[in-house]
Amino acid sequence: MPQLHARDYERMLDIVVAVLESENPGELRHLIAEHLLDALDCGTVIFARLPAGDDRAGHVEGWAPRRLGGDAMTDMVQRRIRQRHPLIPYLAAGERVPVTMNQLCGDSRWHNSRWRSEAHRDYGTTDQLALPMPAENGALRAISLGRDGAFTEHDLAFATRIQPLLATADRHVRELHRLREAVAATTRGIDSGIDLSAGAAAGRLAGPQSHGLTPRELTVLGLLSEGITTHGIGRRLTISPHTVNRHLEKIYRKLGTNNRVSTVLLAKQAGIVP
Repeated sequence: MPQLHARDYERMLDIVVAVLESENPGELRHLIAEHLLDALDCGTVIFARLPAGDDRAGHVEGWAPRRLGGDAMTDMVQRRIRQRHPLIPYLAAGERVPVTMNQLCGDSRWHNSRWRSEAHRDYGTTDQLALPMPAENGALRAISLGRDGAFTEHDLAFATRIQPLLATADRHVRELHRLREAVAATTRGIDSGIDLSAGAAAGRLAGPQSHGLTPRELTVLGLLSEGITTHGIGRRLTISPHTVNRHLEKIYRKLGTNNRVSTVLLAKQAGIVP
C-alpha cells in the first residue's frame, strides 16, 4: 500500500476538528463531504443509504457540493438502486474495503456502463470510489466519491486509512441526533404541561448551549446518563479512557458539578438528557 504524506494526515485532522467543533449534527455529514471533496479532489461526495429490496427507499444523508440539492441526489440514488449499481451487491455481501468501480467492474465494463455515462453527463465524473459505512437497521450505507479521472492507489490508501475515522464520526452524528430527539421530546412534554420535575435546577441550566457544551461533550454526557462506564464510553466512541475523563472534567466544570451522579441528575432535570 502506498505511503501517505504529512498533508494526508493534516487533512484527516482537519475532519476531526471540524466534527468536534460543529454544533449542528444535521450539518455534520455535509461538512465531512465538503472536506472529502477537497482532500480527494472530487466532483461529488455522497453519503448514500441503500435499503436492499426497496427501489424507493434509498436516499442521501449528506452530500457535496451543496448546490446539487438533496432532491436531485435522492433521485439519483434511487435510480442507481433500480439499475442495480455494482456497489449494492458489494455492500450486501458484507464487503468493507474501499473500492473503485474500475476495480469492481473491470475497466471495460465500467467504461461502457450506463452508470458511468449518466454520472459523466450529470456531474462530469468518470470514476467512483466507495467507502463502505456501518449498516444501520438493515440499510446498506456507503460514501460514494466521484471524480473526472481515475482514482489512484494513493487515493485508496487514504480512503482505507480514513475509513475508521469516518465510521466513528458517523456514530457520533447518530448519537447526537438521538440526544437532540430526546431533548425535543422532553421539551414537548414541558410545553404540554407534563410534570417532569424540572425543579430549581432548570432555571440554572436553560439548555446545553448556555453552558457551552460541545457536541462531543453532549455525546459523552448522554452515554454517562445511560450508566455506561468510562471504559465503555471509550469503546463506544473509539477514544481512550483518558480522553473520556478529559471530556468529563470539562462537563463538570461547565455544569458546576463534581461527580457523575450530580451531573446526570442536573442534566436530566434540565432536559439535556432523557
